[in-house]
Amino acid sequence: MSEPDTFLSHLVELRQRLVKALLAVLVVVLVLVPWAREIYSFLAQPLLSSLPKGAQMISTDVIGPFLVPLKVTVLVGLVIALPVVLYQAWAFIAPGLYAHEKKLVLPLVMASFFLFLVGMAFAYYLVFPVIFKFMAAIAPEGVAWMTDIDKYFSFVLTSFLAFGVTFEVPVVVVVLVRAGIVTTERLRQARPYVIVGAFVVAAVFTPPDILSQFLLAVPLCLLFELGLIVAGMMAKPADSSSSGEAKIAE
Repeated sequence: MSEPDTFLSHLVELRQRLVKALLAVLVVVLVLVPWAREIYSFLAQPLLSSLPKGAQMISTDVIGPFLVPLKVTVLVGLVIALPVVLYQAWAFIAPGLYAHEKKLVLPLVMASFFLFLVGMAFAYYLVFPVIFKFMAAIAPEGVAWMTDIDKYFSFVLTSFLAFGVTFEVPVVVVVLVRAGIVTTERLRQARPYVIVGAFVVAAVFTPPDILSQFLLAVPLCLLFELGLIVAGMMAKPADSSSSGEAKIAE
């Protein structure tokens, strides 16, 4: 088969994989649409339980009460269908990988998906209640503290992405070390810069209060340390043998 034919066959396969992934997301979303209101209520529960007595969420957009629950349902459908999407991506790139690369990539993909879900759960069950109760406690007397449902969804989506990506740090560290881009020793030496960077990232992706910044920065630092431990356990034997040869040469 010539190179143009091979390229076209790859494009056709890529299109088929994308269609299957999109169909999986679409099917899950269509199944969940009848429960869109209940799904949004579940997502809004951390805020609703922290609002003052008699307070409620509002919608300043005419189609907000319909559109926002639908957005939440699409988000949930994407998360549920993500294993299928990742499988389609894996099936597309797997034929071009070596056997040892396949053994490494598949566990990393599964770990990435699991850690992203853990990051979202951490934000929902631990971070949101703390932040919302703190905001309700410091609200000035006489101020009606409530939020628009669309703004709340934007805040939740940003937080889920921030915490989900943050919990990917161990995977990133393992990939960098296994690829030979950096060593665990160099990463340990860069620890002070990582800590500063963690608080900078937390300041960008969280509300402007110290509590929420700590709730993101501290797990990021701990996950970096976890990544160092795992990367050290998965260090290539060649690294140790090369270092031993260097000592003998000395």
